[in-house]
Amino acid sequence: MTRLYYTLLLLLAAATTFGQERSVQVSIDSTKIRIGSQFHLTVKATANKGEKVSFPEGKNFGQLEVLETFPTDTIEKDAMYELVKKYGLTQFDSGRYEIPKLPVIINNKTFQTKPLTIEVNNIVVDTIKQKMYDIKPVMGATSRSWLWLYIVLGLLFWGGVGYFIYRYIQKRKLEPKEIPADQTTPIERARLSFTKLEREGIAHKGEVKEYYSVLVNIARTYLEETLHIPAMESTTSQLIAALHDAVNRKHMSLDETVYEELEKVLRNADMAKFALSRPSDNVILQDRERIENAITTVDKNLPEEIEEVEPTEEEAARLLELQQKKKKRQRTIIIAASCFLLVLGTGAYIGITQGFDYLKDNILGHPTKELLEGEWVKSEYGVPGVTIETPKVLKRTDIRKYVTKEAAQNISEMQMFQYGSLFDNFHIAVATTVFKQKVEINLEAAFDATEKTWETQGASTILVKMEGFKTEHGTEGLRSYGTMFLPDPITKERKKVYYEIMYFKQDQGVQQVVILHEDGDRYAKKITERIKGSIEFKEKKKK
Repeated sequence: MTRLYYTLLLLLAAATTFGQERSVQVSIDSTKIRIGSQFHLTVKATANKGEKVSFPEGKNFGQLEVLETFPTDTIEKDAMYELVKKYGLTQFDSGRYEIPKLPVIINNKTFQTKPLTIEVNNIVVDTIKQKMYDIKPVMGATSRSWLWLYIVLGLLFWGGVGYFIYRYIQKRKLEPKEIPADQTTPIERARLSFTKLEREGIAHKGEVKEYYSVLVNIARTYLEETLHIPAMESTTSQLIAALHDAVNRKHMSLDETVYEELEKVLRNADMAKFALSRPSDNVILQDRERIENAITTVDKNLPEEIEEVEPTEEEAARLLELQQKKKKRQRTIIIAASCFLLVLGTGAYIGITQGFDYLKDNILGHPTKELLEGEWVKSEYGVPGVTIETPKVLKRTDIRKYVTKEAAQNISEMQMFQYGSLFDNFHIAVATTVFKQKVEINLEAAFDATEKTWETQGASTILVKMEGFKTEHGTEGLRSYGTMFLPDPITKERKKVYYEIMYFKQDQGVQQVVILHEDGDRYAKKITERIKGSIEFKEKKKK
């Protein structure tokens, strides 16, 4: 709330500037130009002999484009040098623009030039000599909303069918393959599966994820059949731990490198399946050899007579728990995918038939749309009273503590009412000031103090346009409007803001209506127009 006391301070700002000798001076050869016309900016720097002077460079100075940079002139004055740098600037849009402070470096010390203002005016078109043409009639267009609806629904349907077919094929790939009757031992079945995998060549076709899934499942199947551990449902860490337990239980002698090689392949498979990482062809070949060598080593170290060992109650319970978790996870995925497809289809239908802006604003919500469509309030604020209609009631803000004693001596009455803040989605403020004595108020100069206050709060690239303004009830004033960039108070990201300020002089005082909102917000624009159309003042009582 305290950020907006500038709306009254701008009326109290003194216009006096204190002169001081500077090492750097700046000037322009014209304060008003037409669109596209060039004017000259001159920067002068005074320095001692031998000192290095660097002038500003760039393609733009603020909102003004640098068309030409002239060579530096040097003038000798007594024991010093005066260096003169000239630039040719222009702007291709009408408005009031500021040439910002420019840095001039003299002997590693930076000096700032003072900001200057240039007014860019439109070129008047002679409608007598220039032939005017009528606006072309609106052309009709055939509505294709239903066609788009059918296309989207068809894509969603076949996309869903394709997804479930893909899942079914993947599941079939991972299921154990039927093997010949003469291949009876687990190691022979594993070797046959390795050979078949290489013959299919899916790794060379770019299907690395599928290749690793089949590769590690061959090893998991072998370990589950020979060591009776829940290899198929275990994670990589769980599988290695179970392998250690089974080897110890069967009193097998297995080198630690076997565990390391097997775990390395399983980790690479996890990365390929879940992190979408694609190992190189050399790594794929090495993993194929590692995993085959690992299970071959395990097979060689198996006891000659493998005793059928039933899994312990703990292992059986753990295996059952893993299977239940897997089924639950599959159900969750199916439900989530179905909901996603339903929401996507509904959103696509609304987006195509009503427009995606409609979808965003009405389904996801829009703060200024809610303000526009809410219940508005018409009330009178301040002295002299300003009657205005707003989406929310404006709250009084105490700003007298920000006014100096010298400035307050000439003020009889000062009030301010506002909604929101300078950094919100929408902000409006009404300020009124009455002076004790009659003073000459220059409304055009009032914005300069506002602009300086905005700059202290981080505003930059302030584009200014001014024109006369008349309320629907005939009260005349001044309208200042344009855009600027403001830093977000939390993220510090700069956002573009549109502003309008209406100034009025009434009964030895000044009234202002200040509106700010995010640039391009069409709902905020409608709010602004409605507020401007509601401004009115009480008629003066006849004596």
